[in-house]
This record gives sequence, C-alpha cells and structure tokens, in this order.
Amino acid sequence: WPGRRFAKPIRAWAAGKTNETTRDIVQATLLGEILGSNQTKRFSGTGVVPGAALGKPAWKQGVADLVDTIQVRHKSGGWSKLGLKSYQQGRGSFEGTAQHVIWLDEEPPMDVYGECLIRTATTGGQIITTFTPLNGLTELVLEFLPDDMRPQLS
Repeated sequence: WPGRRFAKPIRAWAAGKTNETTRDIVQATLLGEILGSNQTKRFSGTGVVPGAALGKPAWKQGVADLVDTIQVRHKSGGWSKLGLKSYQQGRGSFEGTAQHVIWLDEEPPMDVYGECLIRTATTGGQIITTFTPLNGLTELVLEFLPDDMRPQLS
C-alpha cells in the first residue's frame, strides 16, 4: 500500500492516552530521540518522519520533552504542521481546527474519537487508530464491526 498522498501541506495530529505516553511512544515513533538540552533540543530524525524534513519544534509547557507542534517539510517545499495531544487533555483540546490526518494511539474515549471525526469531515481527511481492544467490545470497537458481527442484545 503506497499510503495516502497529499498535493499540498497538511495539518495533522497524533495523540496517546497521557502526555507521557504520547511523548514516549507516539513522539518517539514519529520523530526519533531527543538530542541536546534546553535551547538546543532537537530530534534525531530516526523516526518515521525523516530528520531532514523536520522543522523547529515548539515544546509543550509543563511536560518535559513533549512537543506541542512541529513543522514537517512537504515535498512541495511548504510546511505541514503536526500537533501532539493526549486524551487526558479532554475532548475540548481536540476542538476547533480542521485536520487532514489524525493518528490515535491506544483506544480513545468515544467523545475524543467523535471530535476527531468532526475535525476530518471538511478536509476529506483520515483517522488512523492503533490499539488492541483490551477493554472488550466497547462502543468504539463496535463502530468498526459490521452489523452482522455485532453481538445480539437480548
């Protein structure tokens, strides 16, 4: 699968359960390790996003070493914007702006998932979810099952 391609720069979010898991899992997967310290902090570029495509990060206040937003060079020469979020910030932090891509790592609360659907509606965007349904057949898991596979309630 060659993946989805965008003709121009996009807006994207990636999110995890907590600020710490977003930093330790999502951010590390996408951007690689943090190098340097304080004013010279940067990413190794050994993640999914090539280091040469990374712009300067804006760091989240109050959470050590977590990016709030970072620019990613688009092949057109423009800059896409990636924001990192966590479900612990609540549904309200997912309001307001249209997004082209949203990656939700681990099962999000249903209200966060619903808000993300709204954020991608006007862009024809996509949501990528990566999780094991450890909580069983939750409302979100049932959303992905065809009607004929859903459990019948008596």
